[in-house]
Order: sequence, then structure tokens, then C-alpha cells
Amino acid sequence: MSIPKHPSYAGFMTARLVPVPAAFLRRLAPLLLLPLGACDWVVMSPSGDVAMQQRDLIVISTLLMLLIILPVMAMTIWFAWRYREKAQAKDYDPDWDHSTSLELLIWSAPLLIIIALGAITWTSTHLLDPYRPIERLDADRKVEPSAKRLQVEVVALDWKWLFIYPELGIATVNELAAPVDQPIEFKITSSTLMNSFFVPALAGQIYAMPGMQTVLHAVANKPGDFEGFSANYSGAGFSNMRFRFRAMDQAGFDRWVAQVRASNARLDRAAYVKLEQPSEKVPPMYFAGVEPKLFHAALNMCAQPGKRCMDEVMMTDMMGGAGKESARDTRGLRHDGTIDVGGYHPVEPGKKGEIAQPAGMTPAAERTPAAQGNEAPGQKDTDHSGHHGHEGM
Repeated sequence: MSIPKHPSYAGFMTARLVPVPAAFLRRLAPLLLLPLGACDWVVMSPSGDVAMQQRDLIVISTLLMLLIILPVMAMTIWFAWRYREKAQAKDYDPDWDHSTSLELLIWSAPLLIIIALGAITWTSTHLLDPYRPIERLDADRKVEPSAKRLQVEVVALDWKWLFIYPELGIATVNELAAPVDQPIEFKITSSTLMNSFFVPALAGQIYAMPGMQTVLHAVANKPGDFEGFSANYSGAGFSNMRFRFRAMDQAGFDRWVAQVRASNARLDRAAYVKLEQPSEKVPPMYFAGVEPKLFHAALNMCAQPGKRCMDEVMMTDMMGGAGKESARDTRGLRHDGTIDVGGYHPVEPGKKGEIAQPAGMTPAAERTPAAQGNEAPGQKDTDHSGHHGHEGM
């Protein structure tokens, strides 16, 4: 029995492609780009040299990978077209299974790309190490050995950012400023949850973790008003945990510092305890004065009255402990975000745009730190009758 070369039903199985008019494609092209209209390309067009070098690293890595991706995609289409059934290619060999030259090409090209990517990654990892002080202002200018670095201490709060300028004696909330072409050294920590400090126009992101300090060095090369935010989810107010970074010339920065100092507000430990309570959409706040070593207290989780600093506890542990008598010494060792050390009153989160009144302002917190720290959870409060409702917790 012979099978017809072209069955009678073959014509009914063939799909005919309708050509699409070129004019229609030209009208459709802008609509295809419409979803990109909401994209912010600040990562690809930053204002800081560190972010610029990171941008170059992204571009170089992408181009190197495209050296493999584009030929593979093109050859996939070419092979499918050349060896389609109707083409009847003369060099078609259904029994082909090996080619030494093709194997060398397939493996050597990706290997060279990987070697190049590895070399670039190795050098950039060290050159762009956030803990390493920057050595240049841009591609054409080096940092002078005598250049002064602007010190900024950053504390991630729920859900806002606190910036302390220790050398200037000022602090701000949700607003950061720096002169153009002056190296900046950020010391970063968190009061509660882990966050991520990120100003895309300035440098890459770096984590802010409670009880730990991370460091970021950067420089702004162009004046402008840029956005900074937390790039790590940290709870209900995460979406609004944003701040403004203002890069300006030295004269503009001096005016900004004078504006902050004109606020007459002071950030002491009592104000910090109130500030660190959960709140959302907090407008920029200025503090003309800052209590000395406040960042050290925030870093070591001992800003609240009666709390023992973590570095003090670790030093005691390193020296072999404080002896058997320390087994019941729990003074100030509770680091769970509770404000009132004596009474252990949890604080309701603040409403949007507000800062909650901390329990540290209650009568129980008006006692001396020593009296507060000597009390453990559940200890009966015999000195303040106003707190009998919390006895035996």
C-alpha cells in the first residue's frame, strides 16, 4: 500500500499567515512602551560617583551576557527557519551527533564571559566596598588627603529615619542634606527591625540592623532633591518609610544648617524614646541640639532609662562574667522595645502622622534608673499605687 506524497486533505491543514500592515505596527509601538512611562531611571542616571560606578557595573555585566544571549536567540530563529520541512536543506543530516569545533565554540565563549565577569566582580567588590573610604570624587578628581568627611549617624525607626550630625550638633527626621563634592560617611543602625538604607542617586543600599553598625561611604556630584527609602520590608508603615536627600553647594548647606538650628528643639533621650515609637508619614523634623553619645545609646539599645548597654554586657561576658551573684541581676537587660522598664507597659502604635506618647513618660518611669533596672518582669510595684493594675504580670 502506497501513501500519497501529497494527501488530498493537506491543503486544509495549512495555516495562512495574514501580513500585518507596517502602519499598524508603527501606531502600536508607542503603546508597547507605555508601561515603562512610570519607571524611575535614577539608578541608571545617578548623581553620585559611587552610584555611577555601580551603574557602569550593571551596564558592563549586561553587555557581556548579551554577547551570549543575542547570538543564541538569533541562531534559534535561524536554525528553525533554515531546517524547516519545506526548506529541504541540502546539508540536513538527521544522524549528526558531534562536532569538535562546535563544542569548542559552545564552551569557550561562555567560559571567557564568565572569566571576564569574575574579574570585574572581584575588582568592583573591593573598590566599591561600602566600608572603604572613597578615593575619588568622580572619574577625573581624587579626594584630597586633607579633605574632611561629613559624618552622619543614621537610625532606622518605625517608620521613619533619624539623621544625627555629631560634628554639627544637630539632627533631623526624614530629611538628609549634604554638600556637593564632599565625601560622606554614614554610620547606620536600627532601633527595632532590620531595614535597608537606600538612596539610589547616591550609592547602593546597605542594611540597618538593631544592635549592629554598618558603614557607607558616598559622595554627591550634582545638586538636587532625591528620594531615599527603606528597601527591606519592616511592617505596616514600610511603604511610607521615605525621606528626602538634598544635595546642595556649600553655601546652601550652611543655610540649611542654620535653618535646623533655628528650630530650638533638642533631641535628648526622653525625646528619642518618644520619637522611636511607631508612626507613619512623619513630616521632616529639625533638632537644634543632640544629647552627646545618643547614637551610641541607640546602637547599644540603651537609650531608655535603666537599660544596660550591649557593649557593657559584652565586655562583662568577655571578662568572664560577673560571678554567680549575677544570675539574678537582670537590671536593664530587657531589650524588647518596652519603654517603661519599671512597669513594662507596652505602647500602642501611633496613628498615621503622629508619634505615640511613650510609656517612659508615665509615673513609673520617673523613678531613678537604678530603681527601674532592679525590677524584673512580674516584680510587684510597691512604690507607685498608680500601677497596681500591672502587678503580677
